Amino acid sequence: MVEMGVPEPEEAEESVQVEVSGADRIAEPEQQMGNHNISPLVEKWDDPNPTRDERVAEVVQQLDKACREAGFFYKGHGIPDSVLKEIRSISRQFFDFPYEEKLKIKLSPATGYRGYQRVGENITKGVPDMHEAIDVGLAWIHCYKEVEPGMYGGLGEVMEGCNKWPSDPPRFKNLMEDYVSRCTDLSRKILRGIALALGGPLDMFEGNIPGDPFWVFRILGYPAVFHSSGKQMPDAKNDIGCGAHTDYGLLTLVNQDDDITALQVRNIDGDWIPAEPVPGTFICNIGDMLKILTNGLYESTVHGVINKSAKFRVCGAYFYETHYDAVVQPVEICVQRSGGAKKFL
Repeated sequence: MVEMGVPEPEEAEESVQVEVSGADRIAEPEQQMGNHNISPLVEKWDDPNPTRDERVAEVVQQLDKACREAGFFYKGHGIPDSVLKEIRSISRQFFDFPYEEKLKIKLSPATGYRGYQRVGENITKGVPDMHEAIDVGLAWIHCYKEVEPGMYGGLGEVMEGCNKWPSDPPRFKNLMEDYVSRCTDLSRKILRGIALALGGPLDMFEGNIPGDPFWVFRILGYPAVFHSSGKQMPDAKNDIGCGAHTDYGLLTLVNQDDDITALQVRNIDGDWIPAEPVPGTFICNIGDMLKILTNGLYESTVHGVINKSAKFRVCGAYFYETHYDAVVQPVEICVQRSGGAKKFL
């Protein structure tokens, strides 16, 4: 989510830059972002007619409202809170290691752009982001193979390679692979609810669209750039954890620290909403691919990160995408519901 963005339209640029300097309006999150328990949908995800259950029908309505009005929402999800905490805890252990140790899994073109990235190496709109990261990008689910030579022809050559996992902390690889499997399964179920919300068949976003979905998982560490007094540290290059952007995929699931508010979301009125952590939930947002598939009925939302706390912030961002070589274009039912003309070709 907050780490892999695409350029925004020119008219958004000025507002984005103003927000980074702290001058934009800030709205109350509870007035803008819903907190939805999707357990009924998760329970009935393989039912051919799940909306017969009133609880599922209500979840579908909530999804539609959240996607139309905000594009970001909190999700109670069925993944144990203990798992979310363990992912953040073991990630923090890794980020606490000396740079020399972390650079053993350094990200590079030779690794298919997988591995560790130092603070300031990621750039958003020309400004270095104040975070370090482990980048994990796979083209397999569960026990499928990683991106091997020729798997997607020339189109996928840049992503060929194996994941770079640290040998220390112990169990890091196993925990992350299990977590990604859970997120992949959950994302498919959320998209089934979104398909129903749009009036389409349950599997509207399956088949040729995701097929064997590509996904990216980024484990991010945002250093503190402010003292507890609120004064910026003298050696900090800037206060931008990650510059304002939209995500390019279908869905993003964000697992963030419970006690640090850093993620900010810009709503349709231009207000910036602090996405305050809600324990036991994900922040879920829609990306540009889903915006195109829905012919603009759902909007991908501008967001960014500024860590103004005096603590090191850890976040796990999981990006669910289409099949690697899928053609992303508006689906017919969304074209008809939005005036009959395709807005994206």
